[in-house]
Amino acid sequence: MITIRVGYELTYDLPQPTPMIMVLGIHYSRASDVVVPDRLTTTPFLPIEGYRDLFGNWCSRILAPAGRLVLTGDGTVLDSGLPDVVDWNAPQTAVENLPAETLGFLLGSRYCETDRLSEQAWQLFGNTPPGWARVQAICDFVHNHIAFGYQHARPTKTAWEAFNERTGVCRDYAHLAIAFCRAMNIPARYCTGYLGDIGVPPNPDPMDFAGWFEAYLGGQWYTFDPRNNTPRIGHILIARGRDAADVPITYTFGPNTLVSFKVWTDQVG
Repeated sequence: MITIRVGYELTYDLPQPTPMIMVLGIHYSRASDVVVPDRLTTTPFLPIEGYRDLFGNWCSRILAPAGRLVLTGDGTVLDSGLPDVVDWNAPQTAVENLPAETLGFLLGSRYCETDRLSEQAWQLFGNTPPGWARVQAICDFVHNHIAFGYQHARPTKTAWEAFNERTGVCRDYAHLAIAFCRAMNIPARYCTGYLGDIGVPPNPDPMDFAGWFEAYLGGQWYTFDPRNNTPRIGHILIARGRDAADVPITYTFGPNTLVSFKVWTDQVG
């Protein structure tokens, strides 16, 4: 086991009182691993109301006053210290045999246009072996097809646009892979969370939240990360949804300026 420190500091300037929703806490599925809770705090101090969304993610809401607002969380979590599980024998489940709760993750969504990408998916992956090998073939293609760069990020970019522009950030890799999986009748859901440089050379770029996805194979969900396209240590989940539209780190109901954005994910001890 290893211990990982995770956290964030987000600073906003708000010209008027503004409602906000935040999805920033470690996912409930990791609750037993939390050593120091990453509780959300606000400066200035504000009352925070918590609730669970349609996917079970823990969300917080506030009414922020005009002026500067700082959102902070800092915690530690235990992790196996092992890379993501790989199971080349995991089979693809026929649609008629899928559990009902997975069916929604076969459908197109805001950023994953299965209707526009279905033909390309079957042309590219129709001859691959169903199951793990097919999902890995999708990840291999997406990893090589998209060139990574923060300058290519924009909040409105969809899987179709990432496919055609061939540039993006981690969420664009995940969206394109999700769309291809769904087009091939494999349930896939978007994940957001932390991923540090544990077991790999340090990345000189500033730390950011990460986006990856999970595919349903052989009766369970498995982690896939087409941006890195190799099993990694320390995927710490915050939230899951159909795509990034379901799990925004913050959603602000009014004009605002993001003044600074800091994220940390480090092995300690």
